Amino acid sequence: MPQIKYLLFDCDNTLVLSEPLAFESCTELGNLILKQHLPADPAPFQYTESELQEEFVGLNFRGLVTTLGQKHGFEVPPTELDDWVSRELESTTSKLAARAVPCEGVMEVLDKLQSEHKYGLAVVSSSAMSRVQAALKKTDQTKYFGDRVFSAASMEPPTSKPDPAVYLHACEKLGVKPEECVAIEDSKSGATAAMRAGIHVLGYVGPYYDDGGIEKVKQMEKTLTQDCKAEGVMHHWKDFEDWIRKIEAA
Repeated sequence: MPQIKYLLFDCDNTLVLSEPLAFESCTELGNLILKQHLPADPAPFQYTESELQEEFVGLNFRGLVTTLGQKHGFEVPPTELDDWVSRELESTTSKLAARAVPCEGVMEVLDKLQSEHKYGLAVVSSSAMSRVQAALKKTDQTKYFGDRVFSAASMEPPTSKPDPAVYLHACEKLGVKPEECVAIEDSKSGATAAMRAGIHVLGYVGPYYDDGGIEKVKQMEKTLTQDCKAEGVMHHWKDFEDWIRKIEAA
């Protein structure tokens, strides 16, 4: 097995507990989109925050709206879609800049990784660059990654995990081969993107304990290992070092 040179971290609900804040905005705007595009009689379906997060976690808002339209039988015109995406980005970025917190235990891990200089560290996210940067800044994580932050939504053209494009782009810019990296992901779409790029995958299910309980944790663990070929699933950041050693020794 090639030496691991880079650790590629997803941001949302992996480094930063951002999904609850993001889905506040997504639910508000997603329900407005449904109300606008579905007939008033019968009344349009409306999502709760937990329902929307359950169904669309791991997608950026552009991907969410596209998938929402596919499910409910409508299409949002490109110009209108761009407007909705801008509105969601402004709302979510504002919430993150004010209220974002790190995932439990991650700061200690990042401190140690930075002091050891064994691996390069980068962020690879589906979310827009301004949103990711707001989350990293509020949680004091910018210092670990510098300019090694990659956004699928900010690519040209924009994309979203599970498309592997953002991971392949990151590897190219970092000067490493996919097999020389480990991606840390909490969602099926993110882990699928890394898997399709040929990157080793370490799953993370910590936030699901508070959002769905043990049954959700078990479900996601199964999804990440069976569907996404994750080589391990981490329940807490204190287990990170052990899992990286296991992946390197495989």
